[in-house]
Amino acid sequence: MVVKRAADVKLVVFVCEAGMGSSLIGANQLKRRIKDLGLDVRVIHSPVNEIPPNTDVVVSHQGLSERARKAAPNAVVLSFKNFLNNSASEYLLRSLAAGEDVAEPLAS
Repeated sequence: MVVKRAADVKLVVFVCEAGMGSSLIGANQLKRRIKDLGLDVRVIHSPVNEIPPNTDVVVSHQGLSERARKAAPNAVVLSFKNFLNNSASEYLLRSLAAGEDVAEPLAS
């Protein structure tokens, strides 16, 4: 399991299937909220097959999580079920704001 210290998180990638749609809105919301917290973290949007190699955290719909793990094996992959109630972004924001480690939750 990949774990990142909050201070080491510099690039967050919000991924999607093809590069458009709801995930772009999610990425922009996450970018705004990270900026509002005053954090020095870059947020970008990317197709799941084009995740940059220096990515620290990937935020992904659960249907793309396995592909994201394969594309970014050194990144923490946080997945969510619903764009309107994105628990992955909420967890990431709480962890970064508190200076806590960011890790993929254990499967239940």
